[in-house]
Amino acid sequence: MNKLPPKSVCILRLSAIGDVTHVLPTLHTLRSNWPGVQISWIIGRTEAALVGDIEGVEFIVFDKSRGLSAYRELGKRLAGRRFDILLHMQVSLRASLASLLVRATTRLGFDRARARNGQWLFTNRRIRPRADQHVLDSFLEFPRALGLEQIDLRWDIPVPAAAAAYVDELIPQQKRFLAINPCSSNRARNWRNWEIDAYAAIIDHAWERYGLLTVLTGGPDAREIAYAEQISAAAKHPPLSTVGKTSLKQLAALLQRAELLIAPDTGPAHMANAMGTPVIGLYASSNPERTGPYLWRRITVNKYPQALAEEFGKQVSEVRWGQRVRNPAVMGLIGVDEVRERLDELLNDPGRDQGSTR
Repeated sequence: MNKLPPKSVCILRLSAIGDVTHVLPTLHTLRSNWPGVQISWIIGRTEAALVGDIEGVEFIVFDKSRGLSAYRELGKRLAGRRFDILLHMQVSLRASLASLLVRATTRLGFDRARARNGQWLFTNRRIRPRADQHVLDSFLEFPRALGLEQIDLRWDIPVPAAAAAYVDELIPQQKRFLAINPCSSNRARNWRNWEIDAYAAIIDHAWERYGLLTVLTGGPDAREIAYAEQISAAAKHPPLSTVGKTSLKQLAALLQRAELLIAPDTGPAHMANAMGTPVIGLYASSNPERTGPYLWRRITVNKYPQALAEEFGKQVSEVRWGQRVRNPAVMGLIGVDEVRERLDELLNDPGRDQGSTR
């Protein structure tokens, strides 16, 4: 790369919530190393609701629900513009088609092994090949490919005063609470949710041992709401459910105030990590070394190796990085005692605010 800093950079990452939080350290790394650079980010509508108020960044919303109209609107928005660099950070065909509307001298994408769905056809430079990386670390290969080795590992998601006030009204400021986001996204064969009775047992333990209220979080999907209702009915000490009742900013404010979050592999787990809140990840169907809460992988309940052994008779090193275990019973490998131990470890550790990637 030219040693002179670029004038303009376009980031293309449309979704999803967790992955968008993983982009933030790349964004801050670009801005820290190139203070005067103009950064535009093409992003999904839902995801923009979480990070679209970061100052000094132009957010260009691509609303996939609008179909072909989304491409027409993006083309109009970018007409007559040219960027020095495009960071094409998503391997979906939808994102690659959108990238055709971005005029840029350097079009940086994933290395050939990771450039699935033909992404390599839409770029003219690639990040270096690296095996077995966390998603966030793979994103940090983009600034490294541009010669930036000074990484700025920050998230800094703004929390509006109104969102913080909503949480303070819901839960008095002096009240400590545990957050549980029990469900992952509602997709086909996406068996990542822990058992209802297991969540209820943890809720009761938190109350009986620590006097901690539990707050359930989640989106407006009917399945998530029903799951929360069943958990509440199973617990002796019913939690406060906010499932389907918060905006993304309100959820961020709530997670920021929580003592910790317990969640499977889902976007709010990465939001909590970004807000500086400890996360006990519940992983069996997917590999937490690839998609776990970045700073809190050391306290993840990781049954992925056991799941691989039982499903395929193989070790982690013997399968494709990112291999999923698609078995509806897989999360049953996680025991209540293991999660309870992690909870006790965090709540009894005075240094628990210091996360670790190890």
